[in-house]
Amino acid sequence: MAVAERSAVTRERRRQPRSPWPLLAQPRGLVVLISAVVGCAVLLGAGAAARTPVRGEELATFGALVACAGLSVEAMRRLGKPSGLTRDLLGAWWLPTMLMLPPLYALLLPVPVYLLLQYRIRRAVAHRRVFNAASVGVAGFAASMLFHSAVGGGWEAGVSLPLESTEDAMSTVPGAMLALACCAVFTVLNNLAVVAAMCLSATGAPWRKTLCDREALIVDGVELCAGITAAIVTGLSPVLLAVVLPPVLLLQRSLLYQQLQTAARTDPKTGLLNAGTWETEAGAELARAREAGQSAAVLIIDIDHFKSVNDTYGHLFGDHVLLGVATTLTGQLRSGDVVGRFGGEEFVVLLPGADMAEACRVAERLRMRVGRMELNADGEEVAITVSLGLAVLQVHGDDLVSLLAAADLALYRAKGAGRDRVCLPVVARPAIPAQLGAHGEREAVPPAPSVTAAEGAEAD
Repeated sequence: MAVAERSAVTRERRRQPRSPWPLLAQPRGLVVLISAVVGCAVLLGAGAAARTPVRGEELATFGALVACAGLSVEAMRRLGKPSGLTRDLLGAWWLPTMLMLPPLYALLLPVPVYLLLQYRIRRAVAHRRVFNAASVGVAGFAASMLFHSAVGGGWEAGVSLPLESTEDAMSTVPGAMLALACCAVFTVLNNLAVVAAMCLSATGAPWRKTLCDREALIVDGVELCAGITAAIVTGLSPVLLAVVLPPVLLLQRSLLYQQLQTAARTDPKTGLLNAGTWETEAGAELARAREAGQSAAVLIIDIDHFKSVNDTYGHLFGDHVLLGVATTLTGQLRSGDVVGRFGGEEFVVLLPGADMAEACRVAERLRMRVGRMELNADGEEVAITVSLGLAVLQVHGDDLVSLLAAADLALYRAKGAGRDRVCLPVVARPAIPAQLGAHGEREAVPPAPSVTAAEGAEAD
């Protein structure tokens, strides 16, 4: 799109009034998904409520499980909960509700829990809380329906199966295996809802790394074991939940503490190291490189015209661009390279062991890969380019501060030369005594010419 056309689009979008409903500003596919999940939860709840008899013992058990879940939320409040997608052990209370009580209660339990999360932990956008509560409720209802129907012998029996029948089923080996399988179904369904929402959202978060890595599977396994244990104890007596609560709270505290430590080191929008952590790790790598007599290079990467992208397509799409660039950078770098977000639209990379030629090749590859990113905003293809400045250890500086300063100057050269390119800083040659010219006058040695990364790679 030409600059004039882009400016016209920007002015036109600014004239349009913003919707008072944040949900309507989300991608259409996400709106459809949220509406479908919430609508399904409401319909299932209405149908189950009409078929589920009210029993005092079940209400008391439900109240005990709500209390345990509430105490878990309060424990989060005292420790703190990192922003973004986090993992907790609230499933330890979803699962016994799902197994020991009629399916209606699996739909109802997330409601008070997510209200507590909203008003006691952190205020989040309302449609996110509603979607999370509905997805947990629907997944729990489906798994509970599967378990109670298998135990009771049919749909109608599954809806209103009394507590005594589930206790008897859980006491047998086949019943315990069935309960374990239904808990796994609940975990899979809930994760699928989260994955679908992440894929349809404007942020395009890396769901594979978040939900399918080894640590996530371990947490799911621990949560499943805790939930099964709580279900067995609930079958004996809801009062015995007081014995299960302390170890669950301790496990949850350890889990959240680890996530808080990770959040303190990383940038929440991209998952890369934040500026402070990057400087610490890059400084340590440079010190090791100097001691070993090895080379290293620093890159500063800046997204071209990023403010215009934000003004034209909105900040949600801007976050999507940041995440896309971060993912592209990490996909093209080695595991030993140190990459971080330096602030705004700037990224920094330390390349341990890279000399001038290798640093130039890496920088050019990063520039080309980002330029090939496929980004779509409201059906319109958006091209993103980056400018890069690089500096090499013992050529442009001897410590992190001097290398960053040199790379920053090189970045300004790339911006001034038209953007979408890689530049090196201008380096003066070492002082050489003036020589006599052909006619006896002294001649000054001219400075080294400026070199772009491509020229540097060819010359090498």
